[in-house]
Amino acid sequence: MRKLLETYNTMEQTGQGPASRGIFLRGLGTQGAESVRRVFLERLGATDLAAHIHAEAGQGPQGHGVRLWLDHPARQAWAPGHNTMQLASTLGLRTLDSDTDLQREILLTLLMSPTGLDFPSLDEFESAIHIRRNIVQAARRTTLAFDTEAAERPQDCWTYDEDRGFTLLPDVPLIDALVKTTQPEVSGRLYSFSCYRATEYVTLLGIAQELARSNTELFERLQDVWRQRAIMSEEFHAVFLREQGSMEAPVPPLYYVPGDRVWFRNPDEASADACGFEGSWVMYLGNGLFTNFWKQHQPYTLTRKCVEIYHWRHGLYRDDQGEAQIDEVRIEPLIEATLANPDELARVMARMTRWREPRGVYTEAGGCMDTTREFARWVRPGTSDMPIPRT
Repeated sequence: MRKLLETYNTMEQTGQGPASRGIFLRGLGTQGAESVRRVFLERLGATDLAAHIHAEAGQGPQGHGVRLWLDHPARQAWAPGHNTMQLASTLGLRTLDSDTDLQREILLTLLMSPTGLDFPSLDEFESAIHIRRNIVQAARRTTLAFDTEAAERPQDCWTYDEDRGFTLLPDVPLIDALVKTTQPEVSGRLYSFSCYRATEYVTLLGIAQELARSNTELFERLQDVWRQRAIMSEEFHAVFLREQGSMEAPVPPLYYVPGDRVWFRNPDEASADACGFEGSWVMYLGNGLFTNFWKQHQPYTLTRKCVEIYHWRHGLYRDDQGEAQIDEVRIEPLIEATLANPDELARVMARMTRWREPRGVYTEAGGCMDTTREFARWVRPGTSDMPIPRT
């Protein structure tokens, strides 16, 4: 990771690295850039950042609007090399205790986006921040039982059909069902999930909460769909999410925005054959932490997540049916030993913090770092691009 970050810092210093393109707001009529900036800062409670946030009118991919971004000196001081993982601690933000501070971390990381993020309105941008905040808050409360084969849900909320998945029972509110399913402080028990499905439920909850607030018609359609069938896997991605970055143009390695859905790939081909250990799907919580859906109060640092995935190869065995499995108990002491040994930790991290290979490709050159981030589509009336099916 040090080499990746040093590369990005060197590129920036020589003018070759990704500048902060920030966000582009459309739908602002004839308002001037300074007027938009003033309204933006007031709406988002960020007037104290006025000296660091710049605006200019221009033409975006889908029309005229105003681009807003965090200036280079502030970003270099707060998030050098687009490393946003220490932003909260650098600025003294108490994101665990304060919704305002959490939203501030989200706002600043979006304003330093290296690719530029397009929004059809200021309302839509505000909803994007709300969804990310909702996701982080829900993810912090989520604890589940890891299981790649079994799946459980509260029986007073859901019914299961092999073709339609888990669907809502009549008259059960979607938000209440998602909360009860994922938050044991509400349900009193843990339900079995894979990490991939866990990210879907947490993301869906964050989106549903904002739809219920800002687009009730679309929320009702979403709830009605889930009474008929579940939206899962590739369809879930297509309906609810957009992606930033690509294999050809990666997002900077330590650039994360709270509420991002992130994949860490297992670069070891043999252990990746074990169901559920192809990689690890997580949500970024901000302040350098990622979800641990199985141990709510022990979120992952990037280092611990990389070291754990590295040691999956040392827990590989075959069960009585000849299926690949990972003994997670066996690798726990190996993880702790690596974390306690600076030289070994440096070796493992140098291996794991390389960019991942394409799906299906395994070579010594590949690590576990993904090149993209996933986050919610637009949700506001008149501008939503979330193609929720009609029942």
